Parts: sequence; structure tokens; C-alpha cells
Amino acid sequence: MKKLMIAAVIGALSTTMLSVSTEASAQTATTTAKPAAKKAVAKRPEPRRLIKRKANPAKEAKVDPVPDGSEKWSCAEGLAFDLKGDMKRDQIVTVHWANKNYSLPREVTTTGADRFHDAATGMDLVVIPTKAMLFQDKDSSRLADECKTAAMTQGAPAPTQSNAINRTTN
Repeated sequence: MKKLMIAAVIGALSTTMLSVSTEASAQTATTTAKPAAKKAVAKRPEPRRLIKRKANPAKEAKVDPVPDGSEKWSCAEGLAFDLKGDMKRDQIVTVHWANKNYSLPREVTTTGADRFHDAATGMDLVVIPTKAMLFQDKDSSRLADECKTAAMTQGAPAPTQSNAINRTTN
């Protein structure tokens, strides 16, 4: 039975190859005689949804308001974010970035920098005495760099926990 099946498949393939080779040779003979015309390519119809979605402007254009009492941090390349909370004492600060609010809990560091990181969203704010940097963990990118408050541009250090401790000990 297997031999019969194999013989049938070989016969079908050889017949197909024979007809394809004769068509191919006929095409090469006609193409050498006159230039080939472009074939019209049939366009695929665009897929259609069976159930159409209703537009939800409230969900699509969701913009979180800037929190009241937040401070603006201006960054390099014309970027900026707003920060609500006291970095000297609060365990969670709110960062308003790209029309969205992120609640970032404090992370313990050994370097003296203040770090606020939320693993769920991947937002990471690192503040050192001279500047702040905003990172995104999901694609390992620095969103904003050289961020400073208005007081920091005048020469004041960043309002970090380590700076508050240094002032009270001096």
C-alpha cells in the first residue's frame, strides 16, 4: 500500500513538473521576442471587523491632572516633569510625566542619592545633589536628564534627604 501511495505522489509531481517546464520554456521564448508587460497585482481586501468597537474618548484621551502643590523640574532638551512630595521625609512621591501620574516609593541606597522606583510601571527617579534623572526600566532608557528646580538653577542643592541630614549635622 505504501509503495502504491509513493508511486502516485511521484507520478503527480512528475506530471506537474512536466507542465510547468513547458510553460516556462514557452514564456522565455515570448519574452525574448517582445518586452514583458507588467502584471496587475490583485489587492487584498482589508480585513473587516465583525463587531465594531465603539469609540471611548474618555479612555483614549486619558490625561492625569498635574497634582496640586507639585514643583516643576526643568530638564535638558526642553523636557520637564512635576514632582509632588517632600523628598526629605516622604516615602512616596508623585511624578507627573507625559500626562500621567506615577506614585514612586522610596528605595534605600548606599550612595546617598535619593531613589524613587516603582517596579510595576518601571519609572525610576534618581536625585543627586546637582540634578535629577528620570529612567524607564522597561526599555532601559533615560527619559529626562539634567533636571533641576528653579532653586537649583540659582545654585541651591537638590532637596534630598542626604542634603537635609548634612545641614543638620553641620
